[in-house]
Amino acid sequence: MRHANISIFVPHLGCPHRCAFCDQYAITARYGVPGPDDVEKAVERAKTSLHYDSLKTEIAFFGGSFTCVPAEIRRPLLNAAFRFVQAGQVKGIRISTRPDALPPSMLEELKAFGVTAVELGAQSMRDEVLRQTDRGHTAEDVRNAALSLREAGFSLGLQMMTGLPADSDAGAKETARAFLELRPDTVRIYPTIVLKSTALAALYESGVYRPQTLEEAVALCAELSELFEQNGVRVIRTGLHTIDPSAYVAGPWHPAFGEKCAARRMLLRVKRLLNSSRQLYAPGEYQIFVAPGMVSKMIGHRRENLERLAREGYRCAVKTDEALSRFEITLQRM
Repeated sequence: MRHANISIFVPHLGCPHRCAFCDQYAITARYGVPGPDDVEKAVERAKTSLHYDSLKTEIAFFGGSFTCVPAEIRRPLLNAAFRFVQAGQVKGIRISTRPDALPPSMLEELKAFGVTAVELGAQSMRDEVLRQTDRGHTAEDVRNAALSLREAGFSLGLQMMTGLPADSDAGAKETARAFLELRPDTVRIYPTIVLKSTALAALYESGVYRPQTLEEAVALCAELSELFEQNGVRVIRTGLHTIDPSAYVAGPWHPAFGEKCAARRMLLRVKRLLNSSRQLYAPGEYQIFVAPGMVSKMIGHRRENLERLAREGYRCAVKTDEALSRFEITLQRM
């Protein structure tokens, strides 16, 4: 079993900004504020799973800027979660928050309540993009917060978005390289989705903003994922978990976006291997070996990956090799 989260959604109570892409007020209306009982119920429910592993499971408070939530709501939630950490039933607590919402006193509070991982909603490391999206913080705020978290001993997670106003593929890659300099443990990558009742929706409807297509978002997120993981940074999510269909306006939403990115990464790896030596890997018939559980990702949706390779003269079949790790590939001429 890989790392697992017991996720608790906390509305954006106290968040000081309404970002151009954020539907936080609609979200707050749709979800009630959780309390300690909700934390306990979520953990007890998770423990009934046959695959539950306390050594690989964290209680995760997601949904926005957790450190901006009023203390009278935040601390009882942390206290309820911490009891499970102390009992050895989960390995720790994970939160997500803004880069400019982590004063020293907050870091001390998080430590006292057993928080082990903090994810920063950086979104971009380009100040112009942050201004255009009304983030209310700077790239320097991200750097300072990341340094403080690492010095305090927290596991550092960074979150970025692609397709934001004033951004580009080159800009997203610039953000990724800036992330690598901060040495995060994990990264999440989200393509920008246009939601109703947001400033971004108004920009889209006026023709000022054009969202990424699904193909553009998949191609970029797959490339960014490869960059991170080749540099030892684990990508723990690509694409939103879910959205309210009634709030969707435009953008590269797909319920299996992460799977599409994984399939594109497999294709990238095969093509990189084939291109490494045209003499060794001349067009022809090949057997592609992948790790167990990765066959469908190598084949791609509706055999998309194999058909792309076939158009370049490579006719391939896919088999598993127990010795290979996730995303690892070997080739054998048939």
